[in-house]
Order: sequence, then structure tokens, then C-alpha cells
Amino acid sequence: MPRGKRDGILIAGGGTAGCLAALAMARLRPDVPILIVEERDTFGGSRERLLFDVELATDEAELVAPLAARRWPGFYVAFPGFSRKLKGDLMAFGAAALHRAMIETLQPDQYRLGTKVVAVREDALVLDGGETIKAEGAIDARGAANLSMLELLYETRLERDCRMAAPHKVDRPVLVDATGEPVDGLGFTQCIPLAPDRLTVGDVVVAEHSQPDAQAEGRLERYLSKRGWAGAEVEAERMVARPLPYGGDFAAFWRIGGARVAKAGLRGGFLHPVTGRTVADAARTALLLTRQRDFAGPALHDLFEAQARTLWKKREALRGLNGAIASAPVGARGALLARLYALDPGLLARLQADALGLLDRRRVQQALAGR
Repeated sequence: MPRGKRDGILIAGGGTAGCLAALAMARLRPDVPILIVEERDTFGGSRERLLFDVELATDEAELVAPLAARRWPGFYVAFPGFSRKLKGDLMAFGAAALHRAMIETLQPDQYRLGTKVVAVREDALVLDGGETIKAEGAIDARGAANLSMLELLYETRLERDCRMAAPHKVDRPVLVDATGEPVDGLGFTQCIPLAPDRLTVGDVVVAEHSQPDAQAEGRLERYLSKRGWAGAEVEAERMVARPLPYGGDFAAFWRIGGARVAKAGLRGGFLHPVTGRTVADAARTALLLTRQRDFAGPALHDLFEAQARTLWKKREALRGLNGAIASAPVGARGALLARLYALDPGLLARLQADALGLLDRRRVQQALAGR
């Protein structure tokens, strides 16, 4: 049944974008009532978030850094013919850290778990069963919806959280290991250390489809065996797909799912086009929200849409990198990634940080062209 209109804002979705928005508002704008509604029984989703320190401005880092469960001073990449140990402060946090921060920061009347939102209006959430909650404004942060208006590649992965019988000796993330079995396209393995005897190992393919291919499980099994990790206990397994946009009608994409509804996270197209990561954008939009004075639905929509359009335009060069991969013959795509990771470490850091300069962009274009 409908409820009377309340002050403040409503947030649909308790993933990264929704949680960071709620945490930022609770800490920096406690004068504004909030209610965040999440379908699961816990906040934060089900997987690890990785990001580099350089992706975050100082105020964004203050919001995100307390969530870090692990930190490393760099990472590895490996390709046929060369490997690199690269510097770059890297952090990771998972669902448990995000859920804990939410429960410790918010009051019980500021969140509802285990509650499905079936529709978001500019000033209301419609819940499964028909209940409607109204407020000044609402934000839809429920994750990606209809992406048909965008031209996309997908980073698809089959991930396993594994417990080894002995220490695995992986001291920092292996972001790309392309030395294994050849894949029909751009494929590699990724290893993220969770503890001395625990790893997340993922078979990753960048392609036009949003589901791991039929050979992913076999490749993952053979990779584990090759590394001496056969027989590891599988604590969890996930299939994950991250969109990597390179073109499309962004204005039409933003109109889908409610022409005047504010959208955050993947639902609003807030992601790094090359890496698919969303944490930095989520922190940025969360702090943008705390500086807002008008929390009416149309004002929130205009605020978030303007930010999304600005970032989409700014990231044209990054989308061009994805476009180069999409237009390349399938058999040549892996070589493009190898040439990219052979570039200057400083340039790679600026790419991660979404801070490529004009000379950087020229060097990326030359590398993709094999010059």
C-alpha cells in the first residue's frame, strides 16, 4: 500500500554505487533523510572490487579507503615473450567490508534489506507486492539494465575463490596472464590473492557476447593444474560480465528505464570504459550528491545525467581503445592488449586513472597500430 511522502531521498540498490551514495550522505549530510532498499539480505553484492589509488581524488579516497581489505604495491602482467612487474598502489574490498560499513554507519530506519524494488519513479520506489514509498527524489542504482543503445564489448569471466592445500606464493595480483591456452579472441587468466592459501582465479575473455564460452571451465581447470593448484577447494564460483562501451547513443541509453529518473552506477553508464571498473565513478557521484541542495527528483536526474554526459564525452579516447579491439580481427585482439601493456608504466597508470593527455593518446594509438 502507498505510504505518505517523506523528506529526503530514496536509493534503489545496495551495490557499490548505492552504498557509497548512502555512506557519503550519512556522514556528510546527516541533515538529509535517506532510505536505501536492497533486494539481497546483505549489502555489497558477491565479489571483490579492485581499484588503483590513482583512480581516486583525495576526498574520494577518504570515502573508499576505509573499506580496503587488502593492499598491494603493484601487480604482474604476462604475455608470450615478455612479463612485467609494475608498480601502482592497488586496493581491494569485498561485499563483507561494504556491508559492515553500511550497518555500522546507517540507522536501522535508513535501510531495508531483502526487499525487491520493481520500479523507480522520480520521487518513489515501487516494491514487490505493490507498496510504494515516496520522498523528494529517488535514485536508481540497481545495476545495468537495457544496454541495447550502446555499442559494447563484454569482459566475461568465470571466477573461482579457491583455498589451496599449501601457500600459493602469489604476492600481488596477476591482472593479466596471457601465457596459457590460446583463446579465439582476447583472453587471459587473472589471479587475486585473498590470503596466503586463498586465491580468486578467473578465466577472462573480452568479446561481443556477455556469457563465458563453453570452454571456460576447462581452461580454468587446466590453468589450476598447470600452476600446481589442482584439487584446490572451491569456496565460491561466479560468472561475471562487465560491459565495455565503445559507442552508441548515450542520450537514448539514459532515457531507458525512466525518462526523468536519476541513475547511478552501471544503470547510469558510470564506468571506466577500458577496465569496466565502477568504484571511482561511484565515489565521485556519491560526493556530488552530498553537495546538492535540491533533492527533488527532476533536480537529481539533471545532476546525474549532466555528470554522465560529461564523463562519456571525456572518455572518447578510452572508448576508442575498445573500438580498436572490436574492429580488429578476432585472432589479432590479444596482440593489441600485449602492445598496450608494453607501454610506459606512467602512461598505464594514467590510463587506469582516466587521465590520458594528448601525447598519451597518440602513443596508445601508435601502439594499437603496431608502430
